[in-house]
Amino acid sequence: ENRPIPEPGPNEVLLRMHSVGICGSDVHYWQHGRIGDFVVKDPMVLGHEASGTVVKVGSGVTHLKPGDRVAIEPGVPREMDEFCKTGRYNLSPTIFFCATPPDDGNLCRFYKHSASYCYKLPDNVTFEEGALIEPLSVGIHACKRAGVTLGSKVFVSGSGPIGLVNVIVAKMMGAAAVVVTDLSASRLQKAKEVGADFTIQVKNETPQEVASKVESVLGCMPEITVECTGVQACIQAGIYATRSGGTLVLVGLGPEMVTVPIVNAAVREVDIRGIFRYCNTWPVAIALLASKRINVKPLVTHRFPLEKALEAFETTKRGEGVKVMLKCDPTDQSP
Repeated sequence: ENRPIPEPGPNEVLLRMHSVGICGSDVHYWQHGRIGDFVVKDPMVLGHEASGTVVKVGSGVTHLKPGDRVAIEPGVPREMDEFCKTGRYNLSPTIFFCATPPDDGNLCRFYKHSASYCYKLPDNVTFEEGALIEPLSVGIHACKRAGVTLGSKVFVSGSGPIGLVNVIVAKMMGAAAVVVTDLSASRLQKAKEVGADFTIQVKNETPQEVASKVESVLGCMPEITVECTGVQACIQAGIYATRSGGTLVLVGLGPEMVTVPIVNAAVREVDIRGIFRYCNTWPVAIALLASKRINVKPLVTHRFPLEKALEAFETTKRGEGVKVMLKCDPTDQSP
């Protein structure tokens, strides 16, 4: 609250923040101080799922003006390296990324960001939808990497926010049937709400038994599995479930070392692909939201003002609801 309002550089904009979603990674940094090699060494502002209003533009900015409502892409390349040249800037080792140490995030009243990574929101797209473009982008990137297309049969493992956006995107991209697994009945109900065709509540089945249930409800083995939990048993189930010649995309991040039936995947030519965040997804997501071809509004289950950020984080930590949204603009009176 007491930090000075930052001044935008020539190619930056100053934003009055509006809506910021809480991600599992935000909670993990708060609780554990690190994710893999990313270690919090100094105080850090959290938040990377965000939207706001432009209040000031740098001298070199021409496509935005004060008053514009924008969604913020949190990853900004610092240099034009080989990954940027090939359009995969998310893999650039020197990328700036909101709320990844040592870079501050945008859970604050005022925030400055590269203007090229702020995208104007159409009038019919809300600030909340703008903030949800970040998790939605994970689904877009994952489903593209997976090769989801017309008629695909898809297995989504995990029904948290990222599992749900993968359901939404897979259906949008033409999947004929999507089956979702999770431990939680309430989260599976939410998966049904956003378009899942089948749900399976996992209790204490073996990975092979989970795979068998997936095949049973689909009527065949899925060509594509999107694993969104990072849990070892779920990755194993993903390999067993995926049809020979199919693709398993690993989205959820768990322990660095996991034991998986790699020979089973190898001899059946199951491609295992990773994803790291996303790239080139904001324009796609905005077009989908503006055309009302997808609906992400059901994902937001809790809302808090910035003053109650701790309560919001505690709610997310307990696993209540789906997406918790913080409102950073005290002048905003919308519900």
